[in-house]
Amino acid sequence: MAYILLYVDDIILITSSDILHQSIMIRLNFEFAMKDLGPLNYFLDISVTRHAIGTFLFRRKYEQEIIEKEGMASCKPSSTKVDTITKLSTTFGTPYDDPTLYRSLAGALQYLTFTRPDISYVIQQICLFMHNPITEHMQALKRIVKYTLHLGLHLHPFSTTALSSYTDVDWGGCPDTRRSTSGYCVFLGDNLVSWSSKRQATLSRSSAEAEYRGVANVVSESCWLHNLLLELHFPI
Repeated sequence: MAYILLYVDDIILITSSDILHQSIMIRLNFEFAMKDLGPLNYFLDISVTRHAIGTFLFRRKYEQEIIEKEGMASCKPSSTKVDTITKLSTTFGTPYDDPTLYRSLAGALQYLTFTRPDISYVIQQICLFMHNPITEHMQALKRIVKYTLHLGLHLHPFSTTALSSYTDVDWGGCPDTRRSTSGYCVFLGDNLVSWSSKRQATLSRSSAEAEYRGVANVVSESCWLHNLLLELHFPI
């Protein structure tokens, strides 16, 4: 099992198999000038903890900085990250008095989704109102901050090499534009390796049409991951 994070100037490789780690490193050395810096512990605010049953990626320090910056260290935690009854809208509400603060906090949480796929959808929702946030939007944003943040991404060793993809669509879910939101997640064995939550670019006249667009997105992502694994000599 391997999990790869790509950045502009760096490639981070986390694997639970020494043999696979070595084979991927040899393959990458043919393509790039690189060196093995040994086991990864901390990089770009991501802490890496290894134990007998796998690897855990989390960003506790970064999460704590967000909470302290907003003066919410003494707030009671929220058991849920979003109100499941009402949906955010721009139709009614009082404009928030500090839009810059809203954008700053939303951007900070967006960066957190690298290791927190469980909040990807709610972050996508609050980012829709960057240009003209209202008080209700800021309340929803603070609710995400108060949600239990000290979680992360757990990667387990596995024997199966199957690539499994799941997708769902919220048809016409946006009360302002009536656009649908597509979401998907892709697992390599038992490990989540790719995820997305994004509003569709065009209107769908039926739930079936919206679902097909969502399926097209996850198929494209699955094909890309399949080809990437082939290039790394890890056929599935």
